[in-house]
Amino acid sequence: MPYEYEKNGQAIYDESFATIRAEADLARFDRDSEQVVVRMIHAAGMVGLEAHVKVSEGMVSAARAALEAGAPIFCDAYMVSEGVTRKRLPAGNDVICTLRDERVPGLAAELGTTRSAAALELWRDRLDGALVAIGNAPTALFHLLEMLEDPDCPRPAAIIGCPVGFVGARESKDALWEAAPVPSLIVEGRLGGSAITVAAINAIASRAE
Repeated sequence: MPYEYEKNGQAIYDESFATIRAEADLARFDRDSEQVVVRMIHAAGMVGLEAHVKVSEGMVSAARAALEAGAPIFCDAYMVSEGVTRKRLPAGNDVICTLRDERVPGLAAELGTTRSAAALELWRDRLDGALVAIGNAPTALFHLLEMLEDPDCPRPAAIIGCPVGFVGARESKDALWEAAPVPSLIVEGRLGGSAITVAAINAIASRAE
């Protein structure tokens, strides 16, 4: 028997976002941040996610200005970098993940850390003014914070810090929020992941409604 379900793509889109706006508590977010959070909720399929999202003042405008100026986007995982919609990027921005670089295993052994963390060392020469998106590995976010403690390390324009998991995810995001090296967005606790992170990037890049 045929199933009864909505088949019109635009109708599905409209109803999805209407449902989010009707059910989610978005009152504490400014307009720019709200648009990003709505997209994150949509990616997660989870009204209530907004209670765990923190966006520092000026983060969205700083990230958007960086992209409009041509800054690269550095991602900790290919699940993040491959999810970025290139046609939404305002300046043909480079989207970079260095996890598979042949130098990374040696760097990880030398530094005594994970490959996800060591891969960030290859960002230094282009990190200044970039948008950083950590959507997978807590060790990557911790290592980024360690890098930024060095006064000679270039500063990104903004950080999306949404690593997911049961070991270090909560702590790494709390550390980012407390250190506040640059404007940042986090999802508190164990929640996070690539889909949420990608949704934030795409919303920032495209001024999504």
